[in-house]
Amino acid sequence: MHEITTVEALEALYRPAPVPASTVKVSDHITPHYAALIQASPFVALATVGPEGLDCSPRGDLPGFVRIADPRTLMLPDRRGNNRIDSLRNIVRDPRVALLFLIPGSGTTFRVNGRAVLSADPALLESFSVDGKPPRTVTVVTVEEAYFQCARAIVRSGLWKPESQVDPKVLPTPGEMLAAVTAGEVGGETYDREWPGRAAKSLW
Repeated sequence: MHEITTVEALEALYRPAPVPASTVKVSDHITPHYAALIQASPFVALATVGPEGLDCSPRGDLPGFVRIADPRTLMLPDRRGNNRIDSLRNIVRDPRVALLFLIPGSGTTFRVNGRAVLSADPALLESFSVDGKPPRTVTVVTVEEAYFQCARAIVRSGLWKPESQVDPKVLPTPGEMLAAVTAGEVGGETYDREWPGRAAKSLW
């Protein structure tokens, strides 16, 4: 293996240097155009870091669920889930976060790097209520870098093309995977059968 061990060796492989369009797009705040991308997005991947290492977690909700409080501040409600709180535990110990927004049908993705804190302010939580159910916390992100990513990754992957959709029947189910890693103690057909009804009652 030809391991790359210096930045100089890495940069030598990636010539020419980035064109201006790749660098001038970076902003220290949410511009009006960048705000339009956030407001159209129903999905964001949240990356965090803690003593145990890195974590990346999906977050999805109604389009625009990430609130733009001001050009330097984003607010992300933490909806109901499995209560592992890996990302939230990391934020309490290390505020560094990164966000990657996806917009269905668009090749453009949007990235934010910054620092976050968790808020359990009752009034703030209530302002994020859906069907009368507030989140338990809101992640408040101070924006340090914000920029859009070009469409190459989406184009190469064919992510939004109907013909690229994978038939779920060819993939292992959650119940099968749970049963495999627990020697049948957790999961199985019962888990798969009951999950849709359980999820429908706990989206918010």
